Amino acid sequence: MSLKLQETAPNFHAQTTEGEIDFYEWAGDDWVVLFSHPADFTPVCTTELGRVAALQDEFGKRGVKTIGLSVDPIDDHHAWISDIEETQDVTVDYPIIADADKSIAEAYGMMHPEADETHTVRSVFVIDPDKNVRLTITYPAPTGRNFDEILRVIDALQLTDEHQVATPVDWERGDDVIIVPSLTDPDEIREKFGDDVDELRPYLRMTSDPSS
Repeated sequence: MSLKLQETAPNFHAQTTEGEIDFYEWAGDDWVVLFSHPADFTPVCTTELGRVAALQDEFGKRGVKTIGLSVDPIDDHHAWISDIEETQDVTVDYPIIADADKSIAEAYGMMHPEADETHTVRSVFVIDPDKNVRLTITYPAPTGRNFDEILRVIDALQLTDEHQVATPVDWERGDDVIIVPSLTDPDEIREKFGDDVDELRPYLRMTSDPSS
């Protein structure tokens, strides 16, 4: 069964391309993007892992670590990294888990027998520093993931964790945000947002991005 939002992400010990890890210890106090791919030496996955490598500076700015997973063996991972680096013109400097016994895939609900009985689907989990699952996305096998969108969601999650706001449709960093409906006290609203409140409806109040 897949993990639900706000559930605790299971801890695990695993062999990766950067050595043995305890997931919780490796994650530390950072956010984590854990993503699975169906198999090594596959074309869509090659482009995806290359894109994650190219975005490492952007993930780092947000305090996010990235880690991939497939059920293929570690030797295949190491050989495949050479292909990724050569074809995508990147350096893969984040770990890839070799989940040969599928224990991690099973714990995280990455195995979807209706789609593939032997390999993981394209799952993405965003996990916060408290080890809670904050986002899950599952993509079909032929469709490459959009990691710019995953960065956008992380921006929104981190913003709304810090401020009493929500993000509207298509929001990107710097855009106006929504004051959460649970915030009703006028004095508290004024203290937090000053006069920067555009009340379109009593339940729909906009303000500037407080992180800008």
